[in-house]
Order: sequence, then C-alpha cells, then structure tokens
Amino acid sequence: MIDCADLDRAAAFWSAVLGYTDAGGDSGTYRSLLPADGFGVEILLQRTQDEKRGKNRLHLDLRTRDLDVEVGRTIELGATIQTIVPTEEGGWTWHILEDPDGNEFCVLQPPPDYWPPEKPA
Repeated sequence: MIDCADLDRAAAFWSAVLGYTDAGGDSGTYRSLLPADGFGVEILLQRTQDEKRGKNRLHLDLRTRDLDVEVGRTIELGATIQTIVPTEEGGWTWHILEDPDGNEFCVLQPPPDYWPPEKPA
C-alpha cells in the first residue's frame, strides 16, 4: 500500500517506475497496479488527505545495474532526489528519492558480483 493524494498521478508515476500497469479501481480511494507481465506483487495505492510526517517506516529499494540512468529516469517521471552524493556501503551505492507525494524510496546499485552472469545471446 502506498498512500497518495492523487490516484491518477501516483498510478502514472509508480506504473512507469516499476513497469506495472494501472488495473484501475472503482472506489475513488484505491487503485491497483499490477506487473505488466502478470507475474509478481500487486501494489495498491490509497488516496488519503493525511500529510506525510517524518521518515517512512517502510520504503521500496529498487535495484539496478546503472544507478545514474535509473535515478535520472525516476526524476524525469516526477521523483525528487534527496541525496546529492550517493551513499556507499559494503559495495552497494544508492540514492534516496521521494515520489510526488513525498514517500521515500531508494535506487540502489549492488556490487558487480550481486548479479548472475549474463547469458550469451
């Protein structure tokens, strides 16, 4: 569940960031996002007028092979970067960002040995 003020804006942002599709919803309070290929976890958006206060107790960590490209892409989609210099720890590098509703999430680049070897074409 991701809280938001505007379901359309949040659905467009998170669908684009995650590669999900907007499955809609008819209550005006909830919107379902599903993996484009039909496999994976459903993300539910909840429209609320509650203001965000303080740090999220739960947030998404999105892993990528190219930190700069993915951070740039999420910013183009409407995210705001919170870290000027990426954090580095144990071979991992990441930035903290916020979605258009101020919810924090991280984009991380694991160390090279994290990823399985690519299969030849």
